Amino acid sequence: MQQQELLKIVEGIIFASGYEGVTVKQLCELLQLDEASVLALCHTLEERYRQEASGLQLVHVADAFYMTTKPELAPYLEKIRSSHTTTSLSQAALETLAIIAYRQPITRIDIEEIRGVKSEKPIQTLLNRGLIEEVGRREGVGRPILYGTTKRFLEQFGLNRLEDLPPLDSFQDA
Repeated sequence: MQQQELLKIVEGIIFASGYEGVTVKQLCELLQLDEASVLALCHTLEERYRQEASGLQLVHVADAFYMTTKPELAPYLEKIRSSHTTTSLSQAALETLAIIAYRQPITRIDIEEIRGVKSEKPIQTLLNRGLIEEVGRREGVGRPILYGTTKRFLEQFGLNRLEDLPPLDSFQDA
C-alpha cells in the first residue's frame, strides 16, 4: 500500500476514535505495520496539520493519538458549546441521563440494554454539556467506560446530592 493511502487510513482511524484516541499498538495491529512505520506516518500527519491552514491538529499523548482542534480556536468553540447548552435536551438524552443518574456507575452497553436502542449520541451530548463524565472502567473484557453524573448535573437539576433524586417507584403507574 502506498504512503498516501496509509496516511488517509491513519487519519480516518484517528478521527473516528474520537475522545478515546488510538494507541500506536492498535494502529500497528490494524495496519499490520511495525511501530517505527506507524510512528513515521503519524508524525507525517502531525507535521502536515502544523503546516496547513487547518483548524485541526494531531496530538500524541500517553501513547495515543487524538484529532483535536487547535488551541487558538478555544474562544469560538466555547461560544458554540455555550449556545448548545441553552437548548433543551432531546428525549433520548433525558432518558439516558435518567438511567445514568439512577444506575451509576454504568456502561454504555448497560444503558443500551435498558433503553433498547443505541445510546452513543445521547451520551456524547451529555458529555459535551458536562452533565456526565467518565468515572472509571469496569473490570473484565474490554474494560468498558463507566459513566456517572457530575456536579453540573446536580446544579442544573437543583439537587444537593444524588440521594435527593425522587425515588424510582414514584414514577411507576399505580
